[in-house]
Amino acid sequence: MRYQSAGESHGPALVAIVNEVPAGVILSAAGIDVDLARRQSGYGRGGRMAIEQDRAEILSGVRFGKTIGSPVAIKISNRDWPNWSERMSQEGRPPHDLVREQSPRPGHADLVGALKIGTQDCRDILERASARETASRVAAGAVARAFLSHLGVEIGSYVTRIGSVILPDEAIARKKGVFSATKVEASSVRCPDEAVSLEMVTAIDEARAAGESLGGWFNVSVTGLVPGIGGYAQASDRLSGALAGAVCSIPAIKGVQFGLGFLAGGLPGSQVHDAIVNPEGSGGKGILRRASNNAGGLEGGMTTGEPLLISAVMKPIPTLTKPLQTIDLLSRQITEASKERSDICAVPAAAVVAEAEVALVLADAYQRKFGYDTMPDILEAFKAYIERISR
Repeated sequence: MRYQSAGESHGPALVAIVNEVPAGVILSAAGIDVDLARRQSGYGRGGRMAIEQDRAEILSGVRFGKTIGSPVAIKISNRDWPNWSERMSQEGRPPHDLVREQSPRPGHADLVGALKIGTQDCRDILERASARETASRVAAGAVARAFLSHLGVEIGSYVTRIGSVILPDEAIARKKGVFSATKVEASSVRCPDEAVSLEMVTAIDEARAAGESLGGWFNVSVTGLVPGIGGYAQASDRLSGALAGAVCSIPAIKGVQFGLGFLAGGLPGSQVHDAIVNPEGSGGKGILRRASNNAGGLEGGMTTGEPLLISAVMKPIPTLTKPLQTIDLLSRQITEASKERSDICAVPAAAVVAEAEVALVLADAYQRKFGYDTMPDILEAFKAYIERISR
């Protein structure tokens, strides 16, 4: 399962095309809209979210509520397009009063993108480098999530840090890294601890007042996985590499870890590796499990059957209401960086985008293992595999 997306931040629409979707997956626009709404939510979002009300329009690949084996195309219209139709027109000449974005923002793709393609108008870059593009990823991910739900896989996320406010490790450990969606979505910052959520909101308010932006950490958790998804024989087979790459492809993500992550480098092996146990007792049948989950559900590039636990760090949004110094691309003079309507903090939204990216990687890996064409055949192969590894 692979996706491609197109569309600019202030263009007519965003489009996602998901290829190799098997026939028989239950899918609806309303189901996709749930994830699109979660991406738009979160305390600290900017003015653009007050304009857009993302809705999915399925253009192909679905009939009577089920996929039919052809590419699934999804359109998300931009409600702000009428205000930008002259400045972002696909035809004709630029309007005489066009304002060019020639003051690249530190921390954004503006400057290096302009150098790459040879433009002095950063608008050509920022329209696609904008996090607005991630709405199409969430739509594509909803297709993968629908496929995985047939196989008992559930994906969630939650925020563990905004600025200097941190959800304690003990709270995460008590839940073994997995929190209920109800608890998470009840928080305006998608943090499962009510007291910590309030502190995060205060931190965002303080950043807004200071003209600052904030980054943070989030976790993605996946339950219901079976062992052996992914591969060990080639670098490209390893699920850990695909997952890390997918999450790091999200704008502003600066690091990813699994399970203990970087902490594992400072501990002896006996405190890192997860003992193997038989849930049915010595000599019994059943899928072999791990006594702990320090590996975060991955060993040797493959799933272990324990929950997949991914942590990622997001840097602060580069658009500041009190801009940093930059250089004007035309005059080469010192000036202030340009400003776009922007968020103060988008960590809760980034976590939802990460869920989508993780879903797409896992869906592809499950198809490599169990088949591509139609859900009855995939489920039959899945059942046979479960029976074999339980013996």
